[in-house]
Amino acid sequence: MERVIKSGNGWRIGWNPQANEFKGLVGTDDWAIELTEVELNDFCRLLLQLSDTMRQIATEIMDEEKITCEAESDLLWMEVTGYPHEYSLRFILNSGRCVEGSWNASALPGLQQAAGMLQVF
Repeated sequence: MERVIKSGNGWRIGWNPQANEFKGLVGTDDWAIELTEVELNDFCRLLLQLSDTMRQIATEIMDEEKITCEAESDLLWMEVTGYPHEYSLRFILNSGRCVEGSWNASALPGLQQAAGMLQVF
């Protein structure tokens, strides 16, 4: 597999299987962080899990109701906030480097789609 970098308006995600330690990358137009393979696996898995949760909740709440959902692993904490059809994402990396990052609602659809296509988790 070759190195892959996907990006769109307000988001970036990448995978480099040849890298020694930091094979993944996530970020925005303004910042990025390299992740280990396990960290990237957790990031993609939790992102897609939160997306599924927001889709499922959509039928349970009123249109004007905002919600917040969290998911975490030993390495990452993630939170989505907003409406089921439009929400932002925040994450905290808890393994060694202790990094925090976020994406606005307009960046999430592209990031979610790209995370699902990396097939690393």
